[in-house]
Amino acid sequence: MIVYEGNILTCDAQNSVLRFLVEDNGRIVYTGNTLPDKYHNAQKTVLGKRTLIPSFADSHIHFASYATFHAGLNVMNASSNKEILNMLKEYISTCNDKLILAFGASPYSVKEKKLVTRSELDEICPDKPLFLIKYDGHACVINTVLLNKIKSKIQNLRGYHEESGEMNQDAFFVVSDYVTNSIPIVQLIKNMQKAIDDMATKGIGMIHSVSGVGFTLDLDVDLERWFANGLDNGMQMRVYFQTMDVNKVKRRKLTRIGGCFEAALDGCFGSMDAALTQPYEGTNDTGVLYYTDEQVIDFCTKANRLGMQIEIHAIGDAAFNQAVKALKAALDDTPRKDHRHAIIHACLPTVEGLNTCQKYGIILPVQSAFINWPQEPDSYLEDILGERSELLNPLRTFEDMNLKPSAGSDGPCTDPDPIQWMYKACNHTNPNQSLTIQEALKMCTYNGYYASFDEKERGSLEPGKIADMVILSDNPYTMPLYRLNQLKVEQLLLAGKPYQKVHQNPILQIIKGMFRNNH
Repeated sequence: MIVYEGNILTCDAQNSVLRFLVEDNGRIVYTGNTLPDKYHNAQKTVLGKRTLIPSFADSHIHFASYATFHAGLNVMNASSNKEILNMLKEYISTCNDKLILAFGASPYSVKEKKLVTRSELDEICPDKPLFLIKYDGHACVINTVLLNKIKSKIQNLRGYHEESGEMNQDAFFVVSDYVTNSIPIVQLIKNMQKAIDDMATKGIGMIHSVSGVGFTLDLDVDLERWFANGLDNGMQMRVYFQTMDVNKVKRRKLTRIGGCFEAALDGCFGSMDAALTQPYEGTNDTGVLYYTDEQVIDFCTKANRLGMQIEIHAIGDAAFNQAVKALKAALDDTPRKDHRHAIIHACLPTVEGLNTCQKYGIILPVQSAFINWPQEPDSYLEDILGERSELLNPLRTFEDMNLKPSAGSDGPCTDPDPIQWMYKACNHTNPNQSLTIQEALKMCTYNGYYASFDEKERGSLEPGKIADMVILSDNPYTMPLYRLNQLKVEQLLLAGKPYQKVHQNPILQIIKGMFRNNH
């Protein structure tokens, strides 16, 4: 039994701030402003200026992809293509992998204002396949060695650009599938173990992973759920199968379906293939809708009838409208009181669509990390969207409409970092869309647990709940909002115990997970 005394930010319905919390056998047994006599002799942790909060939840991450690229080379902070190429050259000289992986290239944050090309990659890597994925996770540049291995599969697909080596849309998905299938399974599991440990240092105790990126027989989906079930350190994972084939999910007796990739309705702003109702500035191009309304409605209706929770990727306003239309049709067909269907990203929503979300209880896992994103700067968004750029990521609107916005990284697009999520939510580039710190903290904690039906056990510091908690270096409620990014996570506690790194044998962890109940 441990008594915590100090700043206790509960994230309960009233956003109560209390003085005491008592944890016993992994559960919270008491919270309040006075300490009952029966707890006076318990071990005490005095927080001082520090603060106790619920553990954070990453409500949208491509976990296997994040783990894979987290183990590779991150070029996201490079200021020029020359620097990217030098980083790659140095990395290749010490890397023994048969396939070179790098992530984070952006034409908008380098001085050349363009992506590196296939010929430039060939100069530094002529004898190994090299896969350089764009920061937004929707495009890549490949070298000639990799191109030659898969040319027959992609040369007739939308998004194929042989001369530059840039692949997007359908061509990108096939390249990505090939690359992920090339990674040894044991190495992938080890990467996942390291990624879990790294996320724990950021105070994250819950992960919503969207999985299904082209492994044979959808092995990555099974690996992730077995990986999650095999964890013994209290870290929680919920896996969403990125497919529109409800039978695949039904056969596995899973309840969560959708995400990005196969369940994405459009692309992204970085490749100008997010689907818009009006053309991009100075063009006649409105982006790409991957499916017809009828196809999306059919998918949502089937999944909803089976009692599944549905998540759909929608970046542009046309895609957002399509997602809303399909979910509404599904719920009109088979009404459900507590479905928690979700539209991921919702970067450019419409007023009409939001009103429907409010009426039908559709929630929004969003990414405040996209606000003032160096890899996709405001100046670029204004160039391609004009005045519409001021309407992006309207967090205040979401909060005021009680749409339960939850925060996620969309990793590997951005690093999982809840402190940054809160900072950006409270310091929105459009001040009218900023959240209060109380709202931002709840978005990063309780709302994430709510999004996966876990709020009865976790997500707030209330008696009876599991003691998944984080100790912060300071009290965010009393800090100036512009200083929130200076907060530090000092410790993650899961079921009351300090987080323990994953030390299990990768194969034994998977085998153990195969025989445990699924989340």
